Amino acid sequence: MSDSRVHAFGDDALGEHDAVALAAAVRSGEVSPAELAAAAAARAGRVEALRPVAFPLHDTPRSAPGAPDGPLYGVPTYLKDNVDLLGVPTGHGSAAFRPRPARRSAPFTELFLTSGVTVLGKTRLPEFGLNATTEYAAAEPVRNPWETSHSAGASSGGSAVLVASGVVPIAHANDGGGSIRIPAAACGLVGLKPTRGRLVPNEQGRQLPLDIVTDGVVTRSVRDTAAFYAAAEQHHRSATLPPVGLVEGPGSRKLRIGLVVDSPIAVSDEQTRRAVEETAARLEAMGHQVTPATLPFGAEFSRDFLLYWGFIAFVIASTGRLVVDRSFRSRDLDPLTTGLRRGFLREYRRGPGVLRRLRQAERTYAGIFRDHDAILSPTLAHTTPPLGHLSPTVEFEELTERLLRYVAFTPVNNVTGGPAITLPTGSADNGLPIGVHLSAAHGQERLLLELAFALEADRPWRRIQD
Repeated sequence: MSDSRVHAFGDDALGEHDAVALAAAVRSGEVSPAELAAAAAARAGRVEALRPVAFPLHDTPRSAPGAPDGPLYGVPTYLKDNVDLLGVPTGHGSAAFRPRPARRSAPFTELFLTSGVTVLGKTRLPEFGLNATTEYAAAEPVRNPWETSHSAGASSGGSAVLVASGVVPIAHANDGGGSIRIPAAACGLVGLKPTRGRLVPNEQGRQLPLDIVTDGVVTRSVRDTAAFYAAAEQHHRSATLPPVGLVEGPGSRKLRIGLVVDSPIAVSDEQTRRAVEETAARLEAMGHQVTPATLPFGAEFSRDFLLYWGFIAFVIASTGRLVVDRSFRSRDLDPLTTGLRRGFLREYRRGPGVLRRLRQAERTYAGIFRDHDAILSPTLAHTTPPLGHLSPTVEFEELTERLLRYVAFTPVNNVTGGPAITLPTGSADNGLPIGVHLSAAHGQERLLLELAFALEADRPWRRIQD
């Protein structure tokens, strides 16, 4: 495939509408859920070369029995292929086992379906979500629709591609180290990682000694993300966090925003720096106070997170036959998973100290927001790399160095549980999107959505179809 931009937007039932607009059209009788599903399936066929879909359900779409009552009734979407949907295989992006139909739907799947969406399939991810690009040792990669020679990010790469290319306006994503925000940044989307405990627990994350995984969505508009969280609260409301409610526009409060351009472990490249500083200037023009800030998480935090990532790979390799599938063979795991597992085994004695420090990071994170209402930073430390740069076939030590230099900001919010959103405010010289990252105190998703609405209204995001 030659370098190009690929999208599926066209003159059909979906048009250029977002999910909120499509749900309104269904409620008014202008279009039916079946027509929207058929249009999305046809669009998926037009972007098949991007390889975003793991298990298509275009002929047998799924919705909840009470779906007509959901605020997103009739909106077509996809689930990421690491959550269970009754009767559909869950492959986790791995060639180490033979996926079998799930015996039940995961709690998040049930939550998602109650919003009224129609699920058309499951999307591809890198093996067990461990990489920051949706690439494989022995399979076709997922390609970025803005530039097909480049990465779509990960681990929710397939979902991001389907939304960015216009197949659907919203898709499921989840995030254990940046996996909502990284592909959203790479593909020019809105991606909110919520506060730990905001949604129903992720089934994989709740089994970890420190739960770093949360579910969510990627969208093209801020109001679609806001609509999803309002819908989710109708199904599950946290007893310990302030409600998000339905956010419908910018807030009126002038905020204290800390500006972080470089991570303590990676200097951002010039194009990324420019995107963040331009966004800071726009926020200042809106009346917010933007001042330099620093993140109190340095090289030790990164080493600790990498060892914890290795612990996850170790658990997968050690318990796969019991918790994944009886056909699981650890020898067939890809080189990145295998390398992370070996790295953990070399340093496992550090484990108790690592876990203690990572748990303490939540308190450190909370301290940032005594002086700031939000932190503005890059989502990623450099622009989206070409395919191959983060391939699991790259020599392990080199690959982990590349990953740490690229994913230098997002893991903080997974470890600490704080909310963060990426927004496509920037553009690289090659035309690929650049995401900026806003973080806030625990439970402050509403503040992040209000800031996102303000930036989107001030300068609407670039469109792939232009």
